[in-house]
Amino acid sequence: MIEINLLPGKKKRAVAGRKFALPDFKTILAQVKDPWLIAAVVAWVLALGLAGGFFVWDGARLGRLNSRLDGVKAEKRRFDVVIAQKRNSEKIRDSLVSQINVIRGIDADRYIWPHVLDQITKALPPFTWLTSVQSLAAVAQQPGAPAGQTVAVTEDSMGAPLLRVSIRGRTVDFQAYTNFLRQLAASPWFTEVTPNQSNTVIESDRPVTEFNVTLRFRVADSVYIRTVPLVQSAR
Repeated sequence: MIEINLLPGKKKRAVAGRKFALPDFKTILAQVKDPWLIAAVVAWVLALGLAGGFFVWDGARLGRLNSRLDGVKAEKRRFDVVIAQKRNSEKIRDSLVSQINVIRGIDADRYIWPHVLDQITKALPPFTWLTSVQSLAAVAQQPGAPAGQTVAVTEDSMGAPLLRVSIRGRTVDFQAYTNFLRQLAASPWFTEVTPNQSNTVIESDRPVTEFNVTLRFRVADSVYIRTVPLVQSAR
């Protein structure tokens, strides 16, 4: 059979079956004559492209942030355990410090007079003897009480033991008395060393100097405190 194409142009061939074909964009664009419509279409295409690009970029960024968030959460759980252990250790430390302070306070009150007598003995020069060592009650005005009414005070404002000691003694050498005062003032356990009175008396037919000194006891710094075991092994 002979087929003659009377129309100019390409010869169309019969295609068996149905196939998908893209539209001819050149023909469509050639038919569109309005430039504003073309600009609007181009703008919409660009907007859709930018939106798609931002969507992909935000998705990737969200994935990275979620990964970092998971890492931070795991790190937080680990640090929560460390912080809980630290707080528990601090509670134990505070409890031990409180118990140690109580023990130190008990020991400080317990060994007041041994320290007092030990320091007085060390400060006592030759040819000097003591006749009495006694405590003096410290008094203070009670808040809200009538004028002149006082009460005995055993602790100062910082909670330290408050003890005033009166020392009476005699010496055959007045220079020894001044050395005694100087050595008492140099002791880290005493403060406010005050000579009250001194006069000459006769003892065993000899003139001697009788004196009276008052001082205040204070707990010395820890560098002056030396501890020794109560029980020592003997070989």
